Amino acid sequence: MTEEKTHFGFQSVPLTEKQGRVNEVFHSVAGRYDIMNDLMSAGLHRLWKNTLVTSLRPPRDRPFRHLDVAGGTGDVAFRILDAAGPQTHVTVLDINGDMLNVGRERAGHRYDGRIDFVEANAEVLPFESKSFDAYTIAFGIRNVPRIDEALKEAYRVLKPGGRFMCLEFSRVDVPLLDKVYDAYSFNVIPKIGQMVTGDAESYQYLVESIRRFPTPAAFARMIEEAGFKRVTHRALTAGVVNIHSGWKI
Repeated sequence: MTEEKTHFGFQSVPLTEKQGRVNEVFHSVAGRYDIMNDLMSAGLHRLWKNTLVTSLRPPRDRPFRHLDVAGGTGDVAFRILDAAGPQTHVTVLDINGDMLNVGRERAGHRYDGRIDFVEANAEVLPFESKSFDAYTIAFGIRNVPRIDEALKEAYRVLKPGGRFMCLEFSRVDVPLLDKVYDAYSFNVIPKIGQMVTGDAESYQYLVESIRRFPTPAAFARMIEEAGFKRVTHRALTAGVVNIHSGWKI
């Protein structure tokens, strides 16, 4: 029997190997992951995450249980807790323990009782069905080996009326700028990764993984196939990233 294949950047690898390879990437860069995000995006990732949370509109006046997947360092979770009311609780889930350790350290005691960190796989969430009011995943879905399974799990754990939101890189849709963006991505980002983390290969993979990710329209269809309704996608910064949204109705 031929083993099922998937992509790891531009490489074709056995499906069973991808998660281990992705884990090694994030073990390698965890300690400087947020610094690299600032350098690679010239700080724009902060604005994109702020826009994600503003679009989510977490409530300030009622209980709200939120799941942030692939959010180990806490960047999105902290923004949600700061924007929401005191009855909001965020569970940060990541498959990589090193990334979660960074998040726990950053959180300290600021959000005691309002946040927890769980090491688990997005494809097999360790939660009961209809547990969460909302689900976010920022710059993580493209690293999941079985994206369709992760989307089905997102749908399962959301309550009726719950919202799925995904912030993910896409393809620049402005002529000429797309060529500049490609040149920067492939020639500069791995070099920055080498200088800051001592690891150019991990950032070469991350750049390649962006190019292998489905188009916004194709990903929207995947979200719909998982059961979500009122699915939309919104381009930011000339299409460098998109915010995807869907509702469990």
